[in-house]
Amino acid sequence: MPNANGHATKPAGGIKIINASLFRMGTKSMAEAYKILGYRTHHAIDDPSNVPWDLLEEAAEGKWPEMPGARPRRPYTRSDWDAIWGSYDVVTDVASPFTMDLAQAYPDAKFVVVQRDFDSWWSSFESEVLGWCFFRGAQPMVTLFTICGLRSGIALRKCFLGFFHANSIEEIKLNAREAYDRYFDEVRRLIPEERRLEHKLEAGWAPLCAFLGKEIPDVPFPRLNDRAAHTEHSRENFRNSLSIVLRNVLYWVVGAVFVGYLAWYLQDRLHS
Repeated sequence: MPNANGHATKPAGGIKIINASLFRMGTKSMAEAYKILGYRTHHAIDDPSNVPWDLLEEAAEGKWPEMPGARPRRPYTRSDWDAIWGSYDVVTDVASPFTMDLAQAYPDAKFVVVQRDFDSWWSSFESEVLGWCFFRGAQPMVTLFTICGLRSGIALRKCFLGFFHANSIEEIKLNAREAYDRYFDEVRRLIPEERRLEHKLEAGWAPLCAFLGKEIPDVPFPRLNDRAAHTEHSRENFRNSLSIVLRNVLYWVVGAVFVGYLAWYLQDRLHS
């Protein structure tokens, strides 16, 4: 049933599994694995238009009120997280900056940690994720997208600035290693071992299914979304967003021309 914001919720159930790994750490492969096991899984890149970016932006502002451009918000609670992910069993990628908040909101959830070596991860994350949010001249583009109702860019920028405790892309780069270490240290310090699986993609189905109490599927463990595939998917999402913006701009131009013509016509009639 939709809530007041129009987003589906499932308060009685709630999130069962939190994939506690950062962007570009096998989240696409893990998302597909969860789906094969029968879980309703949220992975933002699969359908970015179905992500409640406005709520994620609010969540970021509530968690990191010191970030640039943050509006006064209260920290999110269980009902707020249900409004974002209440219709899913598993959350990945865009949920990762809020992992510890979700741990408090869903005390029965299990956690799966797939940690990629910092240097290889940062190379991929910087070019494939940050690059789409903070490229040179990105701010005017993000502003235009936001005016047209597409809030993914500004929501992600706020999530990243908050997560890395930064005020700019330059500070994100300076703080990257510290934020990476802090994140995984907190996960391992605060999530009990009985609720946490340290998983490696090459280990395949056995440890994951044993942890989740599932039968091992008769299909290979998925290995998806390499850098080339991710780049192409990101470009496709960007093109789709740009086409929406251009369509809206065209509507505005046509509307402005029509209003201008109508004003000229009425003024001409009044003076004729």
